[in-house]
Amino acid sequence: MKVEEYMRDPCRASALPYWKTERFAIPGHVSVIRDDLLCGAVMGGSDEPYFKVIHRLETIPTAPLPENYEICACGIDEYAAHINDCYEKEGLRPDELEGYLQHPVHDPSLWIAVREKTDRRLAATGIAELDPRIGEGILEWIQVSPEYRRQGLGRFIVCQLLRRMAGRAGFVTVSGKLDSDSDPLALYTSCGFTDPVIWHVIRTE
Repeated sequence: MKVEEYMRDPCRASALPYWKTERFAIPGHVSVIRDDLLCGAVMGGSDEPYFKVIHRLETIPTAPLPENYEICACGIDEYAAHINDCYEKEGLRPDELEGYLQHPVHDPSLWIAVREKTDRRLAATGIAELDPRIGEGILEWIQVSPEYRRQGLGRFIVCQLLRRMAGRAGFVTVSGKLDSDSDPLALYTSCGFTDPVIWHVIRTE
């Protein structure tokens, strides 16, 4: 895909951020089809719908860190453990997450962790990346521990990352499962993301 095509409409051009379209090939047993092109496509196998939305960084909502929480430093193992605690199916081994440090879009300032001051447990974490060639920020992992949800931590993490990318990125994209109990699309919409495009990931094996 040419960068000009992607930049015209990042959400409709690809389900992936641009840098991944250059580096990763879709396996032969997987088809990724935009929702408006699904009609007439050869179907079969499992269909998992994802959304992709965009933030133009023109207005970032105010999202203060809730009382009794604080930003903290933590290591790869702690990030990986927290991600795995927050998802039933998705997850990352520490060595897989460590591989993110080698991504050409890695930016250490875009890793953020929040803990509860009293029990010192990690409550929320977020990882974003930045492609300086085209000015695309990418939210990769945004998660809040189940027992700490509905307190504004997810909104804080997302808006904090947006602020850290403002002035460096021209836009930010994020993808997520459409049919998720945590309703990530509602979170991103509340933070100012717009123009949702649905992509179907169809697996035949």
